[in-house]
Amino acid sequence: MKPIRVLKKLKGLLLLKDKFDWMIVLIPVIITVLGIMTIYSATRPIIGVKHPAFYIRQTIWLIIGIVSMAAVSLFDYRRLIKLSYFIYIFALILLLLTLVVGHAGMGAQRWLRIGPIGFQPSEFFRICLLIAIAGYLSRQISPLRSIPFVVLIGVFGVLPFLILYLQPDLGSAILILSMVVAVTLIKGINRRLLVTSVVVIIVTAPFLGNVLWKEMKQYQKNRLVAFINPKVDPKGIGYQIEQSKVTIGSGRLFGKGYLKGTQGPLRFLPEKHTDFVFAVFAEEWGFFGSVILLALYALIILRGFETALYAKDDFGFLLATGISIMFLIYLSVNIGMAMGLMPVVGVPLPFFSYGGTALVTNFIGIGLLNNIRMRRYELFY
Repeated sequence: MKPIRVLKKLKGLLLLKDKFDWMIVLIPVIITVLGIMTIYSATRPIIGVKHPAFYIRQTIWLIIGIVSMAAVSLFDYRRLIKLSYFIYIFALILLLLTLVVGHAGMGAQRWLRIGPIGFQPSEFFRICLLIAIAGYLSRQISPLRSIPFVVLIGVFGVLPFLILYLQPDLGSAILILSMVVAVTLIKGINRRLLVTSVVVIIVTAPFLGNVLWKEMKQYQKNRLVAFINPKVDPKGIGYQIEQSKVTIGSGRLFGKGYLKGTQGPLRFLPEKHTDFVFAVFAEEWGFFGSVILLALYALIILRGFETALYAKDDFGFLLATGISIMFLIYLSVNIGMAMGLMPVVGVPLPFFSYGGTALVTNFIGIGLLNNIRMRRYELFY
């Protein structure tokens, strides 16, 4: 019986091959290649300086990401329902380990090291959290009542928020909490419970805001001050935002041309290959190039929401919706902070910013979307 089962499995995979969504797979690869080109341009050497290897490392991570995406596309995503809580607990343990024995850098303790390899558990946690939320909500009756809602917000929202806040990684903490709230609203909440929650938030917001402000690190306070008034100290706390806006504006309509930008390679723009890589791209490709890049992102996000609508079960619907919302939130926040429309919170631009853990995590998300999309016809064979 075992060989027969293997043959049936192979037959199923061959049939799924015809349902493979090449658009949702190829567009992230195109965006990542553009990102690698921009990383190279932003970090290209000035005279007498050795060339950094960021673009080479990102290329290696791209290959790992593509392999991960292909692997995630092959198994039946519905198996994740039974494993969802174990996946969440494992990811939560990684966050706790980071808090205790993590490697510090850029003002926060966000990295774990296994030998020479370092990775950021908070990036990996995003996908694990969405799997767990989708698994939990798919078991609940809609709209949510009090106890399921309290469990959801407490376990999946507040708990990781506190751990990330203590690292401190306030940006990731707020964005992850936003993802929890967004997916919860998609599932639906009892109207009375929703009104009560909004009132509680409004009443407690001043108190919680005051507590958060007192507990913030000085650099976090500086970022908020710089966002409200970048000109208060243009050579100090407002420098990043001001230089980012100058870099974007200097690109005008058609840009200066590839490898002809100056703000990045001449080191005027901080974090030019990570948080502010979009500014370097806008300088070289201009407004029209930026619109094309945003259009590529829009195709991914819309394809993700379409996948959710076509999903054959509630778990697939919620998971695809959550992944699409994740891409939308991270895209909006990164470009918003590069343009001075949002405070600087250290959020990478999906598929574009330098960073191996974030890139592989995003490709795993694409693999899950492809997985859900391919299996929407599974009942017919």
